[in-house]
Amino acid sequence: MTQQLQFPEPVQGVIDPAAGEHAKDNGMSLAQANTTVEWADTCAAAIELMARRGTEFQAADLIAEGLVDEPDSPNRWGPAFRAAAAAGVIEAAGVAQSKRATVHRSLCRTWTGTAEYRTRRAA
Repeated sequence: MTQQLQFPEPVQGVIDPAAGEHAKDNGMSLAQANTTVEWADTCAAAIELMARRGTEFQAADLIAEGLVDEPDSPNRWGPAFRAAAAAGVIEAAGVAQSKRATVHRSLCRTWTGTAEYRTRRAA
C-alpha cells in the first residue's frame, strides 16, 4: 500500500490560485492558437445548436450527435467552451463524468444554453 504524504494545512507559497489561473489561460491561449479554423467554427456551431435546445450537455454529446469530430488534442475543447460562455451562448450547469472514452470518465463540466441566448435565437 502506498502512503500519500499529507499536510494538515497548505504549505505557504505552494498553493497559488492566481498562478494556476494564469497557467490555465496561457495553456488555453496556446491550444486556441493551434486549433484549425475549420474545427473551431464547426465546434462553435455545434455548441450553439446544443445551447438552443436548452438541455444540459458536454463535449461528448457534440461528438455523439455527429456535430463535430474528436479534435486532434483534448486541449481544444476548453477554448471552444470558454469562447461560447464569454459570448453568452452557454453557462456552466454542473459537473458529470465524461462520456468520452479517451478521458476515462474523468469529471468534466456540463453546459446549458443561457436563457438570453435561447430567447435571442428564437426571435
